[in-house]
Amino acid sequence: MTTREELARELTSARERTLRLVELDDAELLRQYDPLMSPLVWDLAHIGWQEEMWLLRGNDPRRPGLLEPAVERLYDAFEHSRASRVNLPLLPPTDARSFVRTVRDKSLDALEALPADDGSGAFVFGLVVSHENQHDETMLQALSIRTGPPILGRGAPLPPGRPGVAGTSVLVPGGPFVLGVTAAEEPMSLDNERDAHVVDVASFRIGRVPVTNGEWREFVDDGGYREPRWWSDAGWAHRQQAELTAPKFWSVEAGTRTRFGYVEDVPADEPVQHVTFFEAEAYAAWAGARLPTEEEWEKACAWDPERGARRRFPWGATEPSAALVNMGGEALRPAPVGAYPAGASAYGAEQMLGDVWEWTTSSLRPWPGFTPMLYEQYSSPFFEGSGAGDYRVLRGGAWSVASNIVRPSFRNWDHPIRRQIFSGVRLAWDA
Repeated sequence: MTTREELARELTSARERTLRLVELDDAELLRQYDPLMSPLVWDLAHIGWQEEMWLLRGNDPRRPGLLEPAVERLYDAFEHSRASRVNLPLLPPTDARSFVRTVRDKSLDALEALPADDGSGAFVFGLVVSHENQHDETMLQALSIRTGPPILGRGAPLPPGRPGVAGTSVLVPGGPFVLGVTAAEEPMSLDNERDAHVVDVASFRIGRVPVTNGEWREFVDDGGYREPRWWSDAGWAHRQQAELTAPKFWSVEAGTRTRFGYVEDVPADEPVQHVTFFEAEAYAAWAGARLPTEEEWEKACAWDPERGARRRFPWGATEPSAALVNMGGEALRPAPVGAYPAGASAYGAEQMLGDVWEWTTSSLRPWPGFTPMLYEQYSSPFFEGSGAGDYRVLRGGAWSVASNIVRPSFRNWDHPIRRQIFSGVRLAWDA
C-alpha cells in the first residue's frame, strides 16, 4: 500500500502543478478559450470540490460542505456542459484559490489521521491525486487552444531522437497474456483497469514508435485528406463537415505549427499529435496498416513473454524517470522518436508511455469483474451501449500526463472527432 508520506508528496506535487498553471491574472482565468474547454477557474474550483466530496464528506452530498449547495452544484461536471460554464456565476479566482487551499489543509489533516493499514482510505487519496492530475492535463489542453501572445515558456529540453526507427515495427507473437490488473498489483488502479483476466491475442506487428510528423506530411502531400477511399463513412463525413486538411494547429503551406502561442517549424521526427480517431484510421489505411486494439496495445506494452508475466512498466519495475519517458508536462511537446531506447517493452516497442495518447480501435467497455469505485460516474456512463455516444479508447498517456498516475493498464477515452487532446497514432498489422 502507498504510505502516508508518499500520498502527501503526490498531493503536494499535483497541487504545485495546478497552481503553476493558474498563475495568471483574473481575466485570463475567467476566459473561455473554446466551447470544448472550461474556463481555468472552473477546473481549479472543481478540483477542490471533488477533493472535499471524496475525502472530507465521504462522498455524501447530504453532508454540508464549505460551499453553499447552489454554488457547489456549479462544479458538477455532469450538470453543466463545458460550453455553458463560462456563463455560470463561478467563484472569483481569489475565492477559488482560498477554497482549494482550505480543502487541502483539511485533507492533509485527514491523511495524518489515516491508519497505516487503511488500504481503502489510501485509495481515496490516490483517486484525488489522479483526478487533479487529469484536470491539469485538461487545463494544458485549454491553454494549447488559447489564442494570443504566449503565456507559457517553450518547455523543458528533451533528449534527441535517433534515426532509423520511424516507420519500423516489431513482432508480437500470438498467445495468451494477462490483460488488466488487480487491486493487489496496482492499489491505485481505477475501476475500468480491473480485474486482471487472460486474453488470447493472435500474432501481430506494431509500430516500434508512434507515427511522426514527417510521415504524416507524406499523407497530406499525397492527398490523404482529399481521398474518401481512406476514410470510413463517418470519418469522411466529419472530415468534410469540420473541413479537416491537416492535424490541428498545422499550417501546411508554411510548414509550421502553432504550439502554445509559438509559431515554429513542424519537427519531422516528433510524433504527430492533435489528430482525431477518424484521421488516425484514415492514415493507417493509407499506410497499408490499421490501428491496434487496446488488447494488442497492452500486450505489446506490458507483457514479458520470457517470464510469462506482466511488467509493471514497459521496461520493467523501475519507476518512470526522465531517462525513460517524456511525461509530467514540463516539455510541452512530445519527444523525438527514438529518444528513449531504455524505455522499450519486452517486444522492443518504444515510447509506449508518454509523448502522445495513442488511438485504438476499441470502444470503452468493462472488463470481466468490473466493480464501480467510489467515483461511480468515472467509467460506467461512457461504456459501449450506455447511450452516451461513441467513445474510442486511447492508451499510453502523453507528455502532459503525470508519471505517477499512468500505467500500461490505464484507459483513456474520447469521442472519435476530438483532437484538442494530445492524441497520436501507432500502427499495427496482422502477422
